[in-house]
This record gives sequence, C-alpha cells and structure tokens, in this order.
Amino acid sequence: MRPLLTAVLLGIGLFTESCASSSYSTGKAMISDATSEREIPQEATIHQVRHINSDLKNPNDELVQINLTDTSSQVSKPTETQTLGLPELIDLTLDSNPRLAEVSWAIETARGRAIQAGLYPNPTVSVTGNEISDRTGPGGIWTAYAGQEFVTANKLDLDQAAALKRVDQASLNLMTERFQVFTKVRQAYFEALTLQKRSDILSNLVKLAEQSVNNSKALVKAKEAAELDVIQLEVDLERYRADLDATRKALPGAYRKLAASVGIQDMPIKHLSGELDLALEDYNLDQVSTYVLSIHPEIRSAQIGVEHARLILQRAKVEPIPNITVGTGYTRQSQNRSDDWDIGFSVPLPLWNKNQGNILSAETNINVAMNQTERVQNELMDQLAIAYSAYASARERAERYQVSILPKAQRTYELSMVAYQGGQFEYLRVLEAQRSVAEANLELIRSMSEMWLAASEIAGLMLEDQWPLAPVPPLPEKEQS
Repeated sequence: MRPLLTAVLLGIGLFTESCASSSYSTGKAMISDATSEREIPQEATIHQVRHINSDLKNPNDELVQINLTDTSSQVSKPTETQTLGLPELIDLTLDSNPRLAEVSWAIETARGRAIQAGLYPNPTVSVTGNEISDRTGPGGIWTAYAGQEFVTANKLDLDQAAALKRVDQASLNLMTERFQVFTKVRQAYFEALTLQKRSDILSNLVKLAEQSVNNSKALVKAKEAAELDVIQLEVDLERYRADLDATRKALPGAYRKLAASVGIQDMPIKHLSGELDLALEDYNLDQVSTYVLSIHPEIRSAQIGVEHARLILQRAKVEPIPNITVGTGYTRQSQNRSDDWDIGFSVPLPLWNKNQGNILSAETNINVAMNQTERVQNELMDQLAIAYSAYASARERAERYQVSILPKAQRTYELSMVAYQGGQFEYLRVLEAQRSVAEANLELIRSMSEMWLAASEIAGLMLEDQWPLAPVPPLPEKEQS
C-alpha cells in the first residue's frame, strides 16, 4: 500500500508544483525593480485637444477638434465562441458605449450655441396701410419701413467667446468620460478574470482534496491512518467545493457587469483571455501626482470655467451700453398723391436698469469658478491617494507571496514528500503542505486582483490609452560569422 500511495503523491506533487511554478516564475516579470519610471514633463498640456481661440469670430471656423474615437473601423459584435481580451473590450467600448456617444453629442450642442451666439440680429421690415377707404384718396396711405439694430460694445464677440469656452469644456468632458469608462471596463475585466483564475485554482484544489480523501480512506482500511484525519479532509473538501460553487455562480454576474460597462448589455462572454501576472509599472506617487495635475481634463475644464466667468462679467458690464436701431421708410399718400421718405433711430436710455444685478452675480461666479478649480484638484488627489494606497499595499503583498511565501510553501511540500518517502512524516503532513501551496496561490490571485483594480484607477487618472503595455519581445541575436 505504501509504495502505491507514494506514487500517487508524487503525481499529485508534480501537478501542485506546476500550478505553483506558473504563478511564481512569470510573476517575477510583474514585480520587477527594473521597471522604468515615467518621465514627467515640466509643463504638460492636454493631448488630443486643439487650443481654442476665444476671439474666434467666424462661425464657420473650426471651433474645436478632438480625436478620441476611431470611426474609420467599426468593431463587430463578438460571437459566443470568441474569446475576448482587454484590448478587444476597449475597442468595443469606443464603438458602442452610449455614454461616450452622449457626451460627443454634447459637443455638437455647444458648437451650435457658439455659432448662434455670434450671429447678427435680423433686419425688420414692415408695411402698413391707412385711410384706405377715404373718399379724398381711396388708395389710402401706404408706408414701407425697414430697420436694423446695430450691436455695440463688441457684445456679439463676447457672447461667442463665452460660448466657445463651453465648447472647450464639452470637449474636455468627452476626454474625462472616455477614461472614466475605460477605468470601469478595466476594473470589471480584472474582476471577472480574477474569478476565472480563482475558479481554475479551486477546481484543481477540489481534485486534490478528493484524491486526498480517497487515499486517506484507503489508509484507514489499512489501519495506517485515523478516521479523524479523514473527517478533517472531508471538511476541507466541502469547503473547497463551496468556494468553487460560489465562484462559478459569481462569474455570470461579473460577465454581465463587464458587458454593461462596455455598453453592450447582451454581449455574449464565455471566457476572457489574459493574465494577472503581466508586467506592471512601478508608479511613483509624487511623479504621478505632478503628472495628473498637469494634464487632467477636469482641471483644465475648471480653469476654462474661470475664463468663461470672466467673459460673462465683461459681457455684463457692457450690457448697459445701448444698441442703436436705425430705420428708413417710404410713404405714398393717395389723397395728395405725394411720395414721402422717413428716417429715424432709437436708443434705450439706461437710467434705472444698468444691469447692476447681473454684474454682481457675474463677479460672484468668478470666485465660485476659481474655488471649483481648487476643489477639482483636491478631489483628484484624493482619488489618486486612495488608489495608490490600495495599489502599493496589494503590490507589496503580491510580491511577498511570489518571492517568499509561495516558494517556501512549495519547498515545504517537496521536503515533506521526501520525508514521507523516508518514513519520517505522516501522510497528513504532506496533505497540509499541499493545501498551503494551493491556498498561497489563491491569496496571490486575490492580491494581484486588488493591485490591478487600483492600477486601473491610476491609469485612468493618468489618461493611459494603451494600458497595460504589451510585453516587448527581445531582439533577435545577431548571427556571428
């Protein structure tokens, strides 16, 4: 019985070793001190958005240009047999997400308002007839009059300049929404991928536990083990089965959440491709903070809000300057058969209403807009601090499991196998070592999941498009002649 049991344990040991080594060996690439730190420019501007000239006068000129979605290629809906990875999901998001479409339309709405704000008032034309039935002149008196309001004090240019600031903000809002959606998709992807990996490990662990129970029962029959050991192994087996069933039941909901974040509710997802032990940049909090404060669209949008408020104040101050309405007309009098010409102009007198209330309101709004900029900066730093704290702690924990805990657990299992074969250890000690390896793998997966969720938040704040970066294959070695 003992040689047969030893052979079975050796087979299980090879299986356990392969599970542990796959996480440990490839994980070294993820937790590497050789990762290069991001170079932070001294002065960074928001990429992909063209600077808007607030003094733009021609409504046909380009108000804003932003290239955030690639409409040259349409991404087809995935089939049930297609395996999706994060790059494919991001492409589907750009093509199908309704939030991105909604904010894109908001840009066109703001563009239309900017065009309308710079249009000149239409002229007025009136024709009137009087004393048409008069006996002295049955034709009556007919007057045709045309008038035009002339806008003074550069009011239209100020109106359009203020409206153009709203176009800028709508464009920046699209960029903000883009990366917020990316963050949701990435986090939902890593949540589902973690459940997949956890399900695989638990499936292997259940198989190991089943084999352990069967082997222990055989040992009890051979009077080499106690029934108490079998009961303990059966308890562990049921616990692993419960965890496996719970994980499998959570997977459909995770897939549905991922589909909703992409923007395709009925997207069929059966399996996700990808790994949790990819190389990940070692973020530096100070450098990332500087970078986010220099390029984030929410901050730039708040700064543009201050410029908009100042334009509104300037516009409110010139409102009391009256516009001039000039008109001319022609009158035909049938009684005396005379042709007369009329000319006139009108100007409102700002005696009591000098727009005092709107000026006061505009002055207050400048302070509100300036405070908004500081509030946005504080909120972004709060988000970054929370994400970085979770990222750093999870990364440290994952590194410990990869570098120290998992290798030691694997080594303990190997030594216990050798000791059991030499008759020094009981079979239960070998099973405990096996369980330690499997549970270390589960904890490693959990730490990696937390690390990727937090890193997704950081990548969104840093406006990372191609993230995570694909590993670069090594250059081929030159053949020596």
